[in-house]
Amino acid sequence: MSVHQSTFLSGANAPFIAELYERFLENPSSVEPSWVQFFRGLQEDGAAVAQELRGASWAPRSGGIIAHVNGVAATAAAAAAAGQIRPPIAAGQDATRKAIQASIRALMLIRAYRVRGHLIAALDPLGIEKRPVHADLDPASYGFDEDDLDQPIYIDRVLGRETATLREIVQILRDTYCQSIGVEFMHIMDPEQRIWIQERIEGERNHTDFTAEGKRAILERLTAAETFERFADRRYTGTKRFGLEGGESLIPALEQIVKRGGQLGVRELVLGMPHRGRLNVLANFMGKPFAAIFSEFQGNSAKPDDVQGSGDVKYHMGTSADREYDGNVVHLSLSANPSHLEAVNPVTLGKVRAKQRQRGDVEKNQVVGLLMHGDAAFAGQGVVAETLMLSELRGYRTGGTINVVVNNQIGFTTAPAYARSGPYCTDVAKMVQAPIFHVNGDDPESVVHVARVAIEFRQRFKRDVVIDMVCYRRHGHNEGDEPAFTQPEMYRQIDGLQTTRRIYAERLEREGIVQAGEADGMVDRFTTMLDSEFNAARSYKANKADWLEGAWAGLGTATADDRRGETAVAADRLQQVGQALTRVPEGFNLNRKIARQLEAKKKMFETGEGIDWATGEALAFGTLCAEGTPVRLSGQDVGRGTFSQRHAVLVDQSSEERYVPVSAVAPGQATFEVWDSPLSEEAVLGFEYGFTLADPQGLVLWEAQFGDFANGAQVIIDQFICSGESKWLRMSGLVLLLPHGYEGQGPEHSSARLERFLQLSAEDNMQVVNLTTPANYFHALRRQMRRSFRKPLIVMTPKSLLRHKRAVSKLAEFGPGSSFHRVLWDDADGGLSNKLVADAKIRRVVLCSGKVYYDLLEARETKGIDDVYLMRVEQLYPFPAEKLALELKRFPAADVVWCQEEPRNMGGWYFVDRRIEDVLTEVGGKATRPRYVGRPDSASTATGLLRRHNEEQEALVSAALTI
Repeated sequence: MSVHQSTFLSGANAPFIAELYERFLENPSSVEPSWVQFFRGLQEDGAAVAQELRGASWAPRSGGIIAHVNGVAATAAAAAAAGQIRPPIAAGQDATRKAIQASIRALMLIRAYRVRGHLIAALDPLGIEKRPVHADLDPASYGFDEDDLDQPIYIDRVLGRETATLREIVQILRDTYCQSIGVEFMHIMDPEQRIWIQERIEGERNHTDFTAEGKRAILERLTAAETFERFADRRYTGTKRFGLEGGESLIPALEQIVKRGGQLGVRELVLGMPHRGRLNVLANFMGKPFAAIFSEFQGNSAKPDDVQGSGDVKYHMGTSADREYDGNVVHLSLSANPSHLEAVNPVTLGKVRAKQRQRGDVEKNQVVGLLMHGDAAFAGQGVVAETLMLSELRGYRTGGTINVVVNNQIGFTTAPAYARSGPYCTDVAKMVQAPIFHVNGDDPESVVHVARVAIEFRQRFKRDVVIDMVCYRRHGHNEGDEPAFTQPEMYRQIDGLQTTRRIYAERLEREGIVQAGEADGMVDRFTTMLDSEFNAARSYKANKADWLEGAWAGLGTATADDRRGETAVAADRLQQVGQALTRVPEGFNLNRKIARQLEAKKKMFETGEGIDWATGEALAFGTLCAEGTPVRLSGQDVGRGTFSQRHAVLVDQSSEERYVPVSAVAPGQATFEVWDSPLSEEAVLGFEYGFTLADPQGLVLWEAQFGDFANGAQVIIDQFICSGESKWLRMSGLVLLLPHGYEGQGPEHSSARLERFLQLSAEDNMQVVNLTTPANYFHALRRQMRRSFRKPLIVMTPKSLLRHKRAVSKLAEFGPGSSFHRVLWDDADGGLSNKLVADAKIRRVVLCSGKVYYDLLEARETKGIDDVYLMRVEQLYPFPAEKLALELKRFPAADVVWCQEEPRNMGGWYFVDRRIEDVLTEVGGKATRPRYVGRPDSASTATGLLRRHNEEQEALVSAALTI
């Protein structure tokens, strides 16, 4: 409430009353008895009203009330003398005191409606939920009775009125807060946002006066939505389509968001949604040809025959289109996603962030994310809260998301009473102080109105906003379901309910906007068009695949060769990066331990020896950025690195100023982003995956704190990363860095579940590597961006090898002539360990992958063994059969062992077993199949007892080397 000087609630009187109330709180006996009884009735709202009365310029202090006169603090008397305020009205004047008390009670009632008016709004089209009038919304709770209804009350221009009767006040409040729209916004802490919403909805009683043309447009969109569903139901009876019946107002709401958004600077809208209503959105909002959709109903593919891939059901597919409103062209893109409900949320927002970077949309005004949800999923899926939590974080901020909940008031067969603990499915959004607009889906004008307010709020404040469209689901969970099995009362109600379109058409007929029968004519014309499209679907053929366009232009499908890419870097460039990595700004107060590390790094570049894991990684990042390829790394504590190995971000020990060495490699270089993520796996990994879908020109990496923690993101891995290209023709170059290795740290800090990724590998869908040298890691990262296609890369990164004296590379291994190696030779071949016998005399070849190689190497040297060769399979998928065969041909007399640290039922064994057997058959040597050496089958990934771990590790290493 703003405080004005034109009434007795203005000037000195407002702070006078506020201070009087505070004195009452401290000591009731210090206040005149006639005020005591009144203040006791204020309860918890008293403080809020007192705060509003005080206003921004007032504050009490001992000895009197102060005001601000020309910006200078003064007593009330001095302010009055300066002509700024009038003196307080004496508390003894009964008539005035009663008027003040009535005004305060009225203000409390107004505030109660702002806070709780939504509780009695007419939100449910079915009328099933009967809500009693909340006591706080009853004027009697504030001491008003029937005699007060028509008495004028000063309300100081609140609700746009100087004075109003109680009857008028209640009517205005009910019109604004308790009709088809209920608004939750008083939980927002930012007063500017609160006041904006309050003024935006109170100024026009929370509705839009649509023109006749606007109302007809709404009716036409409802007609398109309903008629499409009816047509599909008639032509494909019983076929699953997860129709929008009961929620058709979604379509005109989306239209309004794009139309008003275009006026406010939006140039691109990125959407994510569940399966309910998806076909309707694709057809009637995204503009996908009806013939294409009907062709898919008939079992035809959505892509040309010469494009590979498994495809997906039609209500999981995405598309893109351009829409023009009022001369503003807005590009729409709908993310493809599985039935895993809300998992698409962070994926969509990652795409938004990438597109904002591509457009240079620093103000985040041009590219907007819009997520659609089901009510049960919004309340029940943890990824919703994870995604909301990202909204204000620097590394993930997208300038606010518009969340539209199509509230069916049921989840499959589960009623709200069993599906959530709070009164609304949207309560979780309060965690980020998002305003929430509840609206009756059978009042399309109100739905369109709140859609307009939502996009205006988002564009102004760059914050999340939620629309909760309360509607119903006319059929069951799908069109073949019988919902009356579990919700007989709800579906008796629905069976007798007119459709949203019919209700609105009759309303417009009563208003004279459309003539009798005109609405039915709209249906007939749309049906005729659908008949034509249905006939065209019989011969419809997709003439192009919806991929490798826009930002993906110039990229292609994966080749069948070695696919090394040009990953070597000139020596002078390597030195340039090395200098940047070891240089800090003048006056920067560097941590002493890190200073010693940088000195050690300098020696690496001076001697060309001993490049460790973190330095090899930094060389990959630095050279890519210097060559114009941006790099984005995120995950928990990635700036420092979980194991204090990376230090990509240096922190001044005095000022805590941050310095990122990789960002200072070369003038005009590409950006290097490194973001410590929140303690989330699913949302953050989904976000980074989405980023790669929109921007293939940058290297994007996500690192798990420990590889085991990827468990928390398994939905993203299973449903998107491993299968997105096959299902939806969506490539991704995302890199997953998963710390992996057995060091006796227990079952939650050992295994990145290598076996799961290998089980998910097929059809050349991704790459899985378990590397042993910094140079090979360097080349693996660089080849992600130096090839003509994109594939996800899963890297089992080390822990103990980060500082292992032998897990180092020469600088020359990064330079000209170097490349990635899928199979690596024994270090004895390079003279780095004891010499072995001639190849023909090698009695055993131990195949292994990852850190166990160094355990085997050191044990072999200790035991003085010279007839056992250690061969590293650095890339497990795609399996390097040809390269492995070439290497194994050197050892015709050797038997072959596969050695791993993981239990037999984990790690790589079950994946490589038959593949190695096929290679050995081709080689034709002594060995015909490999033998397993490693830990026995286990339910847990590792023991938690260090002594047992050491015993197991010693035993498996010994068994591998003992013939």
